[in-house]
Amino acid sequence: MSDHRGAPADQAGPPAAGTPEAAEVRRFWTRLGLPGLVDVHTHFMPDRVLRKVWAYFDALGPLTGGIEWPITYRAEEEQRAALLRDFGVRAFTAMLYPHKPGMARWLNDWAVDFARRTPGCLHTATLFPEPDVRAYVGEAVAAGARVFKAHVQVGAYDPADALLDDAWGLLAEAGTPVVIHCGSGPAPGKHTGPGPIARVLARHPRLRLIVAHMGMPEYEDFLGLAERYEQVRLDTTMAFTDFAERMAPFPHRALPRLRDLADRVLLGTDFPNIPYPYLHQLEALERLDLGDTWLRAVCHDNGARLFGV
Repeated sequence: MSDHRGAPADQAGPPAAGTPEAAEVRRFWTRLGLPGLVDVHTHFMPDRVLRKVWAYFDALGPLTGGIEWPITYRAEEEQRAALLRDFGVRAFTAMLYPHKPGMARWLNDWAVDFARRTPGCLHTATLFPEPDVRAYVGEAVAAGARVFKAHVQVGAYDPADALLDDAWGLLAEAGTPVVIHCGSGPAPGKHTGPGPIARVLARHPRLRLIVAHMGMPEYEDFLGLAERYEQVRLDTTMAFTDFAERMAPFPHRALPRLRDLADRVLLGTDFPNIPYPYLHQLEALERLDLGDTWLRAVCHDNGARLFGV
């Protein structure tokens, strides 16, 4: 649930590649008969931007009722990418996003280079409501962007803003998925919640939206959008974990709906910006007790099919 306000944070050492956790993660997907994992919600961005994100989380307590949010995988970029590979993550993203006009194009330029030099990274791009958004979204798609990231809460914009309409239309026509943080967790924004993004979908019903964090905390509303629009998916980022359940528990009554959407739920983790081990997200999904077929689809097959992995 990334944001990026605050001052730079100090570094701390994360688990290194080859640790017992990596062996446990591999044991998880090996037991399911999978070739690895596909994680659609991981964060890589320019170093000075990421350090501001970490500083935000370091000071997040007041927004989470005093619950601390330590960054488990606070490390240099190369080490973080190596750790994902050690976990057996076959494909992952560089979720990055602007918080003001004029920033998205610069981030997209950085992301092109990052994808080229980082095995396993799906070329990621972003957008913001501004006059040239249609142009640079088109440029990013032409350059091979395979997924976009939109963050309604951080950007503090209405996703139904007319400035974005042509860009949404282009992405719908191209079939390029968009991971969008539009739920109201960890703190509501002026344009978060199901209403604004429902207006976008009414105009662009073929848009391949992946709702981040299962739409936390408006889980059932976003399940409803996925049931209504066949191209809407949800990612599991932080949902069902002990940490998230303390703040915004997933309603048990909605588990049958989650099971029925097995082909449109995708593994997301928020790595590296998580306050617990990567393995815990996988264990949280397993303890839903929705079965190995559901787990295989969510942890690998749905993402592999969507991105041609």
